[in-house]
Amino acid sequence: MSTLLQDISTLSTLWQQALTTVNSHHELEEVRIAFLGKKGSIATLMERLGSATLDEKKQCGPLLNELKKNCEAAIKEKKLHLAASAPSMHHAFDVTAYTPEQREGSLHPYTHFITEIQNIFLSMGFELLDGPEVETDYHNFTALNIPADHPARDMYDTFWLNTPGRLLRTHTSTVQMRAMKEKKLPLAGICTGRVFRHEAVDASHDHTFFQCEGIMIDKHITLAHLFGVIKEFLQTLFGSDSLAIRTRPGFFPFVEPGVEIDMQCPFCTTGCSTCKKTRWIEVFPGGMIHPNVLKEAGIDPSQYSGFAFGFGLTRLAMLRYGIKDIRLLSNGKVSFLQNFR
Repeated sequence: MSTLLQDISTLSTLWQQALTTVNSHHELEEVRIAFLGKKGSIATLMERLGSATLDEKKQCGPLLNELKKNCEAAIKEKKLHLAASAPSMHHAFDVTAYTPEQREGSLHPYTHFITEIQNIFLSMGFELLDGPEVETDYHNFTALNIPADHPARDMYDTFWLNTPGRLLRTHTSTVQMRAMKEKKLPLAGICTGRVFRHEAVDASHDHTFFQCEGIMIDKHITLAHLFGVIKEFLQTLFGSDSLAIRTRPGFFPFVEPGVEIDMQCPFCTTGCSTCKKTRWIEVFPGGMIHPNVLKEAGIDPSQYSGFAFGFGLTRLAMLRYGIKDIRLLSNGKVSFLQNFR
């Protein structure tokens, strides 16, 4: 049985061979679907990467990410070449290729941003996790060391459902417990998804927004691993090898010790409106997973340790794209979405 590394190498040759035989836009689209489609060869390897060992993820993640980028770039270049070399005779004119005043569609900025975040963590060996948006009180609070009488529950303006014990999840940390119970150790994974809180809507607050949760559990995991992962992620996301982070103590019931992580403002050198003239932007809460949470998942805290972090993906997207009003991300304005074609 071939290994993931061998299949990546083979696929690197196959897509290049396939492109050499393409002589029309129709054939090019068939190649694109075969390799880059949702059920294409690269997507299949991405799924295999999710269940690979940690060493395989570290080795194959960057290679698979590079393979996808190279294939996308080559297909785009081939499309431009076909368009430039197309004959101009009337009998070769495709009347379906263009419609006057035709509107162009675009992916939502969330789609662009989530894909970019997932690719960064995949290249570092993390797998993609998921969980339900309608949650139980147990997974949202109790399993995360927040019992019914814990004051930390007051931090969340929860949407409770009519069904007893059911709610709309207030954070993606709910996936943490499910992953720890279902996956084998060592474990490194992230979850991106919607969360819900009963908040008044304004330019910086919404009742529905996106978060990202990340965990890593193995023997001898420390805060140093957390800081290294976060620094690498932020430097890659904002394209700056010199981007620094700083940490401050923080309290969260499901981690001990807990930290608040700030990043150096990537948009200025002397202070700006984004960082409120401080040169620092608060981005990540996190810390070492509380022993009580590990025990709840059936993991021996004397043998294993791990870190967890979570961040407001919506807030980070607004920083990344310079979006001033959170409501623009959900109101469906075509004029706004056209900026992300």
